[in-house]
Amino acid sequence: MLIMLQLVMGILLVFSFLGYLLLVRKVLSLPWEFTPVFVFSSIACIVFFSGLAGQLYIGSMVVMILGLLAFAAMVFLWLRKGAAFRISFSLSQLCFLAGSIIFLLVLFQNKLTHYDNFSHWAIVLKQMLSTDAFPTPDSNLIDFKNYPLGISSFLYYVCRFAGHSQSMMLLAQGLLIFSCFYAMFGVVTEKRRFLLFAFLGLGLSTLSFFNITIRINNLLVDFLLPIYALAIIAIVHRYRDDMKRACIVVLPLAGLLTIIKSTGIIFAAIGLIFLVYTWLTHWKKPGWKGALAVVLTLGGALLPYFGWSWRMKTVFQGIENKFDVSTSGLQLEKTPEQMREIISLFLKSSIDLTTRPALGIVIFQVVAIAASVFVAVVLKKKWNLWKALIALDVVLVLYYTGILGLYLYSMPLDEAIWLAGFERYASSIVVLFAGGLVLCAAVDLERSFYYRIGEVPDYRAFKSVQTKGYYQKGIIACTAIAITLLLSEYNGIVSIAKSYNTTLPYKIQAVTGDRWYKGGEEDNSRYLFYASDADMQVTNYYMQYVGKYFLYAPQVDGIVLFYEDNMDNLLSSYDYLVVVETDSDAKRLLKKHYNVDMQEGIYKITRLGDQISLALQ
Repeated sequence: MLIMLQLVMGILLVFSFLGYLLLVRKVLSLPWEFTPVFVFSSIACIVFFSGLAGQLYIGSMVVMILGLLAFAAMVFLWLRKGAAFRISFSLSQLCFLAGSIIFLLVLFQNKLTHYDNFSHWAIVLKQMLSTDAFPTPDSNLIDFKNYPLGISSFLYYVCRFAGHSQSMMLLAQGLLIFSCFYAMFGVVTEKRRFLLFAFLGLGLSTLSFFNITIRINNLLVDFLLPIYALAIIAIVHRYRDDMKRACIVVLPLAGLLTIIKSTGIIFAAIGLIFLVYTWLTHWKKPGWKGALAVVLTLGGALLPYFGWSWRMKTVFQGIENKFDVSTSGLQLEKTPEQMREIISLFLKSSIDLTTRPALGIVIFQVVAIAASVFVAVVLKKKWNLWKALIALDVVLVLYYTGILGLYLYSMPLDEAIWLAGFERYASSIVVLFAGGLVLCAAVDLERSFYYRIGEVPDYRAFKSVQTKGYYQKGIIACTAIAITLLLSEYNGIVSIAKSYNTTLPYKIQAVTGDRWYKGGEEDNSRYLFYASDADMQVTNYYMQYVGKYFLYAPQVDGIVLFYEDNMDNLLSSYDYLVVVETDSDAKRLLKKHYNVDMQEGIYKITRLGDQISLALQ
């Protein structure tokens, strides 16, 4: 019965989404490329503000119902017109849809394994789904309470109606990822030039190579930051001569981007600066409407950011959070020698060509310069790629400077000294850098055709038979390379899914199960986990975070061996012993002292005076 109800709610969610898509398509006359990301981002922002107002569930339910009403209205209008039911896709749309479905299906077969899922992103979402509210200072399960909840709000909305499974969480985030990629294809205006889509597909598929550290099979948001900024850039370029429409579409995307992560404001600023630049360079006649639209968009996009900042200053007043800046404290924490050491390691890491970010920067720099020179000297064409390269280089330098500042003045010393998360932070800007060059090259390529589609009959839409041959060969080459790159990404995600049974989260869930408590009440029992320290899974607190997630319990500690003289004293401090992995020495000690044949499972710890006993649950 419960499964059937969940299925019905999932179907209703799909129809609700479809209602919004059709309504936005009709009212705003948006191309299909921009419609999904606009709808999803708008829903995320609305649910986020509902959470700030303390009405997370009610706000989500209202959004769901309004979507269903929109779908019913669209169906009614369609029936009233007596129009024939017809679904048609262009070749490019069909290819993108097929690819997206394939990746979404494989995401649905994956479960969470990345460390940060359990230290923050997944546990926050689990608590939101359990309590139907944003975390509060009393949320003991969450260590880093200052991380914005923009993406978590959208995931909550989907999972509230479609199910709480980890696979559904990944599927929901996949919707945002592929809607952003679909929006990037909106820069193409000549829809019948398949080479443009093949070229874009090739360029954007290379981004997966630089995204290994933040692969799409987890809930980390580092990949969403650059692709949201790229989606904004694509929208602004498409509507460069219609600023009011550009502002309407960009508003929810930029607003959501500011609350994806604390660094989201940087990527939002990049997109909004491009909006202002485009407005100034395409201002054809004096008028206040375009200026007002841009100003309102800039202000409106910052509302979610200020809303979250207000929550941090009021609800979480006095609560210290990760990366909080306190100049006096930081100067005492990091000595000049330590800061020099951090700077030296940062510079070495930034130019280390054995890392993907540095390699990506060099490759795309060389390709962009070579392409610009070839086009100017050989083809005698004027491309804007070199201008985009200069602008993106400036962004690159400023971003790396900002990361260095993060390590020097904000991040705790024990993490800053080894540049914790550096490759992930760097990968985000490399994705933006490479994606921006690809979008610009696609626009330049579209402008380079001898004839535009529609100016002459299709069979004469090429300068010569020879150029038509180049066109066809270009399609084949771009498509083949793009498919190869995407297959590599697909196989990587499939391989991770198949190896899940060997991961620590699988082993822990097999012992503890995945516990969800009515009303979101935390399990206040004290748990002691036992396992080996393979890959530092205990000393880096990975096992403890995974245990917290599955048990929904804040008091979880880990141990890798028992000291015989201290066993009674240790165990007396806990309510349960959770054995994830066994070894011969631990088996001997538990058998000797508690007459227990140690195996994977949960043991109830009972204290009777000075006596400790263990009972397998």
